Amino acid sequence: MSAGVSRIEGIPEIFPIFPLTGALLLPGGRLPLNIFEPRYLAMVDDALGAGRILGMIQPDYDAPAGETGPALYRHGCLGRISAFSETDDGRYLITLTGLVRYSVVEEAEMRRGYRRVQGDVTKFRHDLGTAPAPAAAAQAVTRDQLMGALQRYFVATGVDANWDAIEEISEPALIVTLCMACPFSPIEKQALLEAKTEADRAAALLALLEINSHDSHT
Repeated sequence: MSAGVSRIEGIPEIFPIFPLTGALLLPGGRLPLNIFEPRYLAMVDDALGAGRILGMIQPDYDAPAGETGPALYRHGCLGRISAFSETDDGRYLITLTGLVRYSVVEEAEMRRGYRRVQGDVTKFRHDLGTAPAPAAAAQAVTRDQLMGALQRYFVATGVDANWDAIEEISEPALIVTLCMACPFSPIEKQALLEAKTEADRAAALLALLEINSHDSHT
């Protein structure tokens, strides 16, 4: 096994992946998914019997495709299936709760039509609280800064927000929720995923809110 991976209980070295453009899962976040393709129904079946773990990752269409499908970004996020239901028409409605980010070491052999990778979580161990977080490159973002940028973004994009509910969310949870829910571009989503620390992610989120607020007026 890769160095570091085997020492983290419950985190497999090889796991199934769900490549999905624009979908962002972060540690601590909750991502609802509607599963209907046969290969991904099989993936969920297998994951339910093997620790409920699967990895989200975005395809990288700027890189050449391989034998198994589109190229992948180098980093994704592992999640655990925390809610599961089956519809009358055979779809699965699942919720993934984010655990830890990972680096793709290499692709593993496909199984039942879905892709798998060998992943390494070593550089992201701090997501699990098992290692100190690296030093932040960005200055801390205040809640007032974030809320001001969010108000401008919602006005610019025509979103009617429930501000009372937003005010009740803790700052860490709010940052994760906004990063996952706001309709940023795939490249912007990837930048939020790869931010080294929560402070760096908050700074990147603040910048994206400001940029997208401005762009919506041009």
